[in-house]
Amino acid sequence: MSWRRTGLVFFITTLIFMSCSVNTGLDNAHRKGFPEFRDKNVAVVTNHTALDRDGNHIVDLLFETEGVTLKAIMAPEHGFRGDVEAGEHVDKEIDPKTGVPVLSIYGRTRKPTPDMLADVDAIIFDIQDIGARFYTYISTMFNVMEAGAENGIPVYIMDRPNPIGRLAEGPVMQNEFVSFVGMFAIPLRHGMTVGELALMIKDRSWINEAAELELHIIECSGWNPNKGYEKTRFEWIPPSPNIRNLNQALVYPGTCLFEACNFSEGRGTLHPFEWVGAPYVDSEVLIAELHKRDIKGLEILPVTFTPENIPGAAMNPKYLGELCHGIQIRVTDPVHFRSVEFGIHLIDVLNTLYPGQFLISRPDWMNALWGNRTVLDMLREGRPADEIIEAYREELDAFNQLRQEYLLY
Repeated sequence: MSWRRTGLVFFITTLIFMSCSVNTGLDNAHRKGFPEFRDKNVAVVTNHTALDRDGNHIVDLLFETEGVTLKAIMAPEHGFRGDVEAGEHVDKEIDPKTGVPVLSIYGRTRKPTPDMLADVDAIIFDIQDIGARFYTYISTMFNVMEAGAENGIPVYIMDRPNPIGRLAEGPVMQNEFVSFVGMFAIPLRHGMTVGELALMIKDRSWINEAAELELHIIECSGWNPNKGYEKTRFEWIPPSPNIRNLNQALVYPGTCLFEACNFSEGRGTLHPFEWVGAPYVDSEVLIAELHKRDIKGLEILPVTFTPENIPGAAMNPKYLGELCHGIQIRVTDPVHFRSVEFGIHLIDVLNTLYPGQFLISRPDWMNALWGNRTVLDMLREGRPADEIIEAYREELDAFNQLRQEYLLY
């Protein structure tokens, strides 16, 4: 084969690969040279997850682009580098690579202020979400959009795939329970990208002065939300210290509910959310009862663990230094596994097996995570998991119908 033919085959193969591959909004914007931001001062709301396919960070790419002036980096929960424990505040700093100030919008200030946005012509949001309402990056996006609307600054969303797919689960949050772990009326697991959510937020006027916001979504390409995230061939970047792998992201919408219970959600181990348990549990008995529920898409294995302090991930976790017995959850069908339903079944089984020992020890937090009082009231009444799941079916169906007009992929 001649070198010309070999080169042609290589070129065609490369084109086919590129056309079949998944690209983020950042990949697509960078390939075009960021024309939207030429001759503009920009602020970037981002963290360590905002990498392109070659491992380049959005901050570095923008900083190196001629005609783009990077005025500020704004950091969400867990900080610019993603190494801050949940709930901890992030202080102002300077990015050593670019010399650009890093401003916290988590803690005392959760929405960009007019002073932060002085001389800014465009705000860019690029953060990897994982698809749960109480994962606070979408709350930060909500506040950023509102700041853009109020200050007359366009907002650009660099879209990324939702790693847990298109499936939506759980109740739609009620206005009574608006907080930073639930800013708007979506289900516990929403099944949308941040770009799709942004379109919904603006169109439904969930932010102040929504009509004034100039919103731009820089879309992904090649992503099929009905295939597992592993098909994207993206390297997994832990979006926060306790979501270390895709399996943990898939189980998180259901097992995060145990933050409100005296049952460990696995913080203080290297397997948060996928290892759960407590000292009073018999693993084999628990597994046998769960198998009776015929829950699809997962494998359940016995596990023992002793939570310990892990700086940057978990300090003073539940049952610190105590031996816990529980289960390890391995998702075998990432497209169809229903993590919220699994979480409710597990709560129901624990309630049945360990009355008086298993407790919802933080009822207000359970209401905040769930988005209404239903689950707490129904569990106190002794209602089974199937009834709790059925109780939100109608509102979930209505949401699935509503979101159709905002889906991009």
